[in-house]
Amino acid sequence: MKIGMNMLLWTDYVTLELQPIFEELKETGYDGVEIPLGEGSVAHYTALGEQLANMGMGTTCVTSLTKEANIASTNPYIRQKGIDRLKWAIDRAHALKADVLCGPIHSAFAHFEGRPPELEEKKWSAELLREAGDYAKQAEIILAPEALNRFECYLVNTAADLKQLLKAVNHSNVKAIYDTHHANIEEKSHQVAIAHLGSDLQHVHISGSDRGTPGKGQIDWDEVFEALKAIDYQGWLTIEAFSVAIPRFANSINVWRDFSPTEEIYKEGIQLIQSKWHD
Repeated sequence: MKIGMNMLLWTDYVTLELQPIFEELKETGYDGVEIPLGEGSVAHYTALGEQLANMGMGTTCVTSLTKEANIASTNPYIRQKGIDRLKWAIDRAHALKADVLCGPIHSAFAHFEGRPPELEEKKWSAELLREAGDYAKQAEIILAPEALNRFECYLVNTAADLKQLLKAVNHSNVKAIYDTHHANIEEKSHQVAIAHLGSDLQHVHISGSDRGTPGKGQIDWDEVFEALKAIDYQGWLTIEAFSVAIPRFANSINVWRDFSPTEEIYKEGIQLIQSKWHD
């Protein structure tokens, strides 16, 4: 098990200038960071990956699709843009030496058609995730699509939805991420949801019910960690929390206030993980 910190608490575009934050996170006990991929060249991420590797810090990545680049779209041109975007992100994750690329990569984030998902949309998503899995396999990266709550996504909301998608994809490099924030809204039981994902679960976001400090919201962390231990989970436990530090990003995800002080989030968050994991 490794503990990570998602850099979206500070920025949506990580640069070499964030070295002091990397150093603070390493000193606090983190094994690595999660890098959002929205812009930037392969050369940029190669340099960033080398900087983090020299510090002994591992990396994972997170990205998303848009309505203009959506592998579940009814428009074949937009579906092609979607797979192109996934390959773009895989190239940059590989440059970072990341081992996981996670996020809502099964369909467009915060885009709705005014109806439930159709079978064709799920089929297109699975087919193109399988193609992306082939591309990720060459880069030695696990793709981890994420179930999002109903207010941010309509294609995959629950662990059961995600498991169904993974069965359709049927690829060794396409697995699952479990996010405790989304699950707190959509699942009736963390234990049941995590057990249902089982060995397909390759990444976890430790995220508060309000996206603030893990441990200060309404999530039953004892249930979460007991369920992870029950399936012998051995991947990353990465804290994902948000702030208004970057207005452009905050506005895009409907974050209108800081939920907790930044230092409290990463310091108390790691204490929660360490204490629950070793109970």
